[in-house]
Amino acid sequence: MLKHILRIALILIVVAIPVGYWISRPDQAKLPLEAVTGKRPEISQPRNQMFPTTRIAKPVGWGNAMPTPAAGLQVQPFARDLQHPRWLYRLPNGDVLVAETDSPPREVRGVKDWIMGLLIGSAGADSGSANRITLLRDANGDGVAESRTVLISGLNSPLGMALAGGYLYIANTDALVRVPFTPGQTKITAKPETIVTYPGGGNHWARGLLAAPDGSLYVSVGSSSNIADDGLDAEKNRANILQVDPVHKAFRIYAAGLRNPQGMAFEPHGGGLWVVVNERDMMGSDLSPDYMSQVELGDHFGWPWFYWGGYIDHRVQPENPALQEYSKRPDYALGPHVAALGLTFAGDAKLGPRFANGAFVGEHGSWNRVPPSGYKVVYVPFADNGFPAKGARPVDLLTGFLNDKGQARGRPVGVITDKTGALLVADDVGNTVWRVSAKTAG
Repeated sequence: MLKHILRIALILIVVAIPVGYWISRPDQAKLPLEAVTGKRPEISQPRNQMFPTTRIAKPVGWGNAMPTPAAGLQVQPFARDLQHPRWLYRLPNGDVLVAETDSPPREVRGVKDWIMGLLIGSAGADSGSANRITLLRDANGDGVAESRTVLISGLNSPLGMALAGGYLYIANTDALVRVPFTPGQTKITAKPETIVTYPGGGNHWARGLLAAPDGSLYVSVGSSSNIADDGLDAEKNRANILQVDPVHKAFRIYAAGLRNPQGMAFEPHGGGLWVVVNERDMMGSDLSPDYMSQVELGDHFGWPWFYWGGYIDHRVQPENPALQEYSKRPDYALGPHVAALGLTFAGDAKLGPRFANGAFVGEHGSWNRVPPSGYKVVYVPFADNGFPAKGARPVDLLTGFLNDKGQARGRPVGVITDKTGALLVADDVGNTVWRVSAKTAG
């Protein structure tokens, strides 16, 4: 027993010395964040790292504070005291579903996984998943949900939700399931029916879901690692958007090479499918930009071999030069390490003319950049052609998630509009759903 304890202590010392050295000397951004945003971001030389920069914003909660909205807008809590609310879905009757969810238990296979677990835990995540979907109802229309009920529980790290054909579809971390459902219900007792299974867990466990007009469903499945660190076999059917046929209970890969896609939405003018994606780590604080892009059948965005439309990541071996010319360049960079997760368009938003045609993006915030990035909701103006406007830069819509000490009061994730056209924001560290609306006259 003594020898075993000494062996563990020696391993910890051997690991802690180099990790501590690199943590005390983090890579710092050499470019302003704005330079790495937009249609043509500045792509600098990578500064590849043995250990990632780690700058964790300690979660402290809101207390009596609230986020800061853009000029002309106001914010209030729609629902408080939730358990890690991460994703939102609006039903046709105006009820709002919130996925109270977190990562499934993580397998620790080595020092790297152990360190990642510590980092995620210190950022306010990985504290155990409630594994439920809660229904929030604002019956009197005052912008506050006066009732909440557990709609369904016993799920497996659920995220995306979609109503289609008399069913509520739920994207668990490892399977798309469905239950019969009629809007107005406040409780589901039916056992979920599995439609398709796909790989679950890993570093990117959360699965986005979007119902398409043709009856199919899109599921976004992130990679299990940074750059296929455990080999490509471990990434089968991952780093993809899957198109699911719920009638035949089958799927195909719709688009590939997306390291961690999550929020998906149809752009209301052009009708295209758009997604927000978290790009790779350990290339320094200036690379690689997270992005949003329109996605078409057969697209490949390059992961793990390439980033931003063909830049080679020489860390990935063996290389894949034949793919380079086919690696699609994303449509719009959101900045490095912002952790873009939530996405919705302003189709039925009523936040004034400044926010009438564009995309709202929930940026969960960096854990590996100096200075930090993200920790806010941004708005990207679009043109009438269904793409970001020329020269458009992200506009801060909701900020204040970091306090003046760099601590995290909250972290925004899913974004949707409510039945009145206000914006709802899931804050999984502040355990709140915030409601952003236009200021009323007087």
